[in-house]
Amino acid sequence: MRPADELLRKLANAERRLFRERNPRSEELAAAARENLYGGVPMLWMSDWSTPFPLFVERARGARFTDVDGNEYVDFCFGDTGSMFGHSPPAIVDAIRSRASYGFTTMLPGPDAVWVGQELARRFGLPYWQVTLSASDANRAVLRWARAVTGRSKVLVFDGCYHGAVDESFVRVIDGHTVHRPGLIGQAEDLTRHSVAVEFNDVPALERALAAGDIAAVLCEPALTNVGMVLPDPGFHDALRRLTREHGTVLIIDETHTISTGPGGYTSEYGLDPDMLVLGKPIAGGIPAGVYGASADLARRMAVVQDRARNEGFHGHSGMGTTLAANAFTMHLIHTTLSQVMTASAYATMLRLAQSLDDRLQQCIVRHAAPWSITRIGSRLEFQFCETLPRTGREAEAAFDLKLEHFIHLYLLNRGVMITPFHNMMLVCPETGEAELAALVTAIDGALSLLAGATP
Repeated sequence: MRPADELLRKLANAERRLFRERNPRSEELAAAARENLYGGVPMLWMSDWSTPFPLFVERARGARFTDVDGNEYVDFCFGDTGSMFGHSPPAIVDAIRSRASYGFTTMLPGPDAVWVGQELARRFGLPYWQVTLSASDANRAVLRWARAVTGRSKVLVFDGCYHGAVDESFVRVIDGHTVHRPGLIGQAEDLTRHSVAVEFNDVPALERALAAGDIAAVLCEPALTNVGMVLPDPGFHDALRRLTREHGTVLIIDETHTISTGPGGYTSEYGLDPDMLVLGKPIAGGIPAGVYGASADLARRMAVVQDRARNEGFHGHSGMGTTLAANAFTMHLIHTTLSQVMTASAYATMLRLAQSLDDRLQQCIVRHAAPWSITRIGSRLEFQFCETLPRTGREAEAAFDLKLEHFIHLYLLNRGVMITPFHNMMLVCPETGEAELAALVTAIDGALSLLAGATP
């Protein structure tokens, strides 16, 4: 299912020409943006698509969005999870309108904060919570707390992990050695002094790393989600929990992507027992926010650290939080999201739709005899260019084929369907329906037909 490079180049060039024909206004705006926006976009990731220039969006609602040229798209990206419950859910729109005249930032809590703390504790089983501006900020905070309570400096992550813009996570493992992730810009610190990377699902490697006794925390996605998707082996999380306890290491579960599993994330669905938990992106309905929770035991250890600092004349939480975090506006939107959007009924709909999409994509792959596989975590799916599901980040990355991926993504966009860039991830939201699922499957089927016909 991989045509020769020359044929794939011709197919991709034809799609680029079609994209230009369909999007003259986006091309005009892209040219104008390059005059004052570095890279032609307000945030560099917005240019990391397979398109010859960025697609400019006019509006988005539910499971669809419309670009500035009037083209409508079925969205299976949803801001890479930030809008995973759909664009502009009515409850969030109403909450923004009703709260807008009440003030935004006061550096003081409001009534919403109490309910939010109670609900987070109920869903995730951790009693104590803090609010940040993003999951990246939350991950930075939990790593500082882990180092503070353990007196250790090192952090262990899994090869191919995703933890936002956290320096400690930008490492890989090659030939058993931790190295910097390629492409880091302006990195002054040698990250390998304080970060250790091991392969996901490699319990012996994990045990060897923890046995050194210098790991403050393991920062872990329940399943890898940003290097393709990699599911945990049976028993992996049990071993992870046992080993971290044996070696006095704080276990942090990052649910930023795996919240697709259900209302309480992978943690609740599969009975994980972390010391700390991080969640971001969709927690405020698409408005920037993140949260992190701590167990009762860890909170007691955190209080000891703070008391020690206070006894030395300091407030004991330097470097934690930012001025705009947990502002009244964001807290109201988190309350609304948890109570009216991120509900059990919404997940029931999403899980049913995702299972249907999974089944249809599997049938499409079989029909075309494509050497692909499908991985699903709740309402999140990924098709990968390998017949056997990968077990490690290295195996998942080995299945990448950027030229093929770029062609498929561009082909889908030209037929009014968008999936996540960087890899082949898809989400469904409560407003995704039969028409949206059919549009995606039809487009994938068309791409596979074309690829099969082009294969020499």
